[in-house]
Amino acid sequence: MLVCSRISRSLVALASTLVACGGGDPQSGVDGGAPDGGAADLCGFSPGEPVWVVEGEPLSVTISCSSGEALEDLEIGPLPEGASFDAASRTLTWTPALDQAAVYDISLSSPELFAAHTLQIGVADALNNPDNVPIVDPSQYTMELGLPVIFIAHEPAGNEGFEPMQITYGGHVHEAEAKLRGKSSLTYPKKSYALRFDKFDAFGESRFADFANRTRVILTSTFDDNSYIRQRMAFDLWSRLEPSIDVRAYSAVVYRGTEYRGIYTVTDHVNAELMARNGLSDSANVYKAENHDANFRTTAANGSSKDTLHQGYSKTEGNPDEGEPGAFDDMDALVGFVANSDDATFNSGIAELISVDDYAAWWLHVTFILANDSAGKNSYHYHDAARTWRVAPWDFNDSFGQDWQTRRTDSQDYEPFFSRNRIFERLQEHPVHGAAIRQRYRDTLEGGAFALASLESLIDGYEAQMRLAATRDWERWESEYRSFGRWSGRGDFTTPEEELAYVRQWIAERWQFALDNYASPDE
Repeated sequence: MLVCSRISRSLVALASTLVACGGGDPQSGVDGGAPDGGAADLCGFSPGEPVWVVEGEPLSVTISCSSGEALEDLEIGPLPEGASFDAASRTLTWTPALDQAAVYDISLSSPELFAAHTLQIGVADALNNPDNVPIVDPSQYTMELGLPVIFIAHEPAGNEGFEPMQITYGGHVHEAEAKLRGKSSLTYPKKSYALRFDKFDAFGESRFADFANRTRVILTSTFDDNSYIRQRMAFDLWSRLEPSIDVRAYSAVVYRGTEYRGIYTVTDHVNAELMARNGLSDSANVYKAENHDANFRTTAANGSSKDTLHQGYSKTEGNPDEGEPGAFDDMDALVGFVANSDDATFNSGIAELISVDDYAAWWLHVTFILANDSAGKNSYHYHDAARTWRVAPWDFNDSFGQDWQTRRTDSQDYEPFFSRNRIFERLQEHPVHGAAIRQRYRDTLEGGAFALASLESLIDGYEAQMRLAATRDWERWESEYRSFGRWSGRGDFTTPEEELAYVRQWIAERWQFALDNYASPDE
């Protein structure tokens, strides 16, 4: 029963109670209703966020109102098997058994306070318990310690072709396909994957990212990054620059069968579907820069003459297919123009060939995060006859203070990548675009997408979301990470907490260095 004396407790309570008691002035604009037309919630259940526990560990959750209201009529249930609730203290207690790994939704309500909430309890699999029972139902194990979970049925045989693969995500079982992917990551014990879904049963995620209706998805291993954020943050910063080709990314936990594989970065695959999502043609040409010969020069990375102007590129989309006559005609024309045109021709014609904004964003992005492997190779270039060229960088294990072998890189390293990429050099030399690009850099750093406070806030969000999951990943992979041959000789290994602190500090130092060295419109 509603007690009308509650009306003095708060403005929200007042508005709600006026309506419930037959009061309120329809002309006053105060109706006290919730957005769905019901009365406003006077409680605000706490805890409002999911609660995480590992099988076999005790859990105690006390339920209250964040508003301070007394919960005199709390209704709860149903409870998981083995859990109990003490009504007097409003405390739920439970020690999940070793076969209860899953996500449980427990309804809470208080009719008197117009309040309803679903308390989510996530029970993580007890990986290290010798008596552990493997996850019983992957469709019910949708989250783990703050991150969504992807199950792939088994390890793909190789990276040459897709094979049928059952993939479970968000409670849904997909009959899909998978293969191994990458080059360096093929040597890792924790490998990367490419997933392919039927267009009528597409992959989607809306809780953690705008990642809906994907038929191609990449799962990138974090084995070479014990901060767990480099790939994800690089793509997030690229998105902040508002490029024509926006590549989305978020973090998830992957299981192979019921075997824990740890944190991965989930990203778009750069293909025709992605182009269409970004408002571009899905029948255009897309080229991938496979190695450092993709440098917009007539000479290869080793200084020798190229066999073709498109040396260093593969063709991933469009017609004619790679290997057919004319397959690289437009790429040859672009490379030739950048490499061979005189200054007057380049300066007057480059804006008709490329999106200067996109190629400038590429330079800004890779110089700021010092992405040594993404300034020439590991980039995608899009072109159709009706549009200028567009670009999207790719692969960022070499960034934010480490190289591709995890060795430390200096935040004060001045590297404009001119020797690796002629298009960067020529844009900087342009009498108009050069100054505009440097001014854009300054604006981006000082108050825009790369403002230091904004970057620190972004890292705070990653840390809050992934702290528990990162601890578990490190427990699984620390020994193999430290002993991996490519970097086992390092003497400066860090814990995930230390590595994240290192990345924070590196970014703070890099921000000032970039402002001082790349972002002056007068240079």
